[in-house]
Amino acid sequence: QVQLVESGGGLVQAGGSLRLSCAASGRTFSSYAVGWFRQAPGKEREFVAATSLSGAYTYRYYADSVKGRFTISRDNAKNTVYLQMNSLKPEDTAVYYCAASPKGDYRVAEYDYWGQGTQVTVSS
Repeated sequence: QVQLVESGGGLVQAGGSLRLSCAASGRTFSSYAVGWFRQAPGKEREFVAATSLSGAYTYRYYADSVKGRFTISRDNAKNTVYLQMNSLKPEDTAVYYCAASPKGDYRVAEYDYWGQGTQVTVSS
């Protein structure tokens, strides 16, 4: 069982930055794929970024809409995954969720464990 808690959301002006954190419990978390997803009002949950491990290699995936602006990273010693968000736009406004799975990618259905979400609001 893995429990996830997001933090770091808030209100920021367009062009600003935020760093989201996803703190996890569970001894096996370090080997899990972790993804960030977001859901705006009236819209489906969408993929933002993910990181997974294959042996010694770390994979990182990004949605086209955030590529070059967002960076996903993980600190396994702290059981935490981060999402650094720069050059934020009003269209980035959403509830952001982290999710974990033994093997996941960009698909919502691939993830078994979800956090409660953190609100990110970008004003114009």
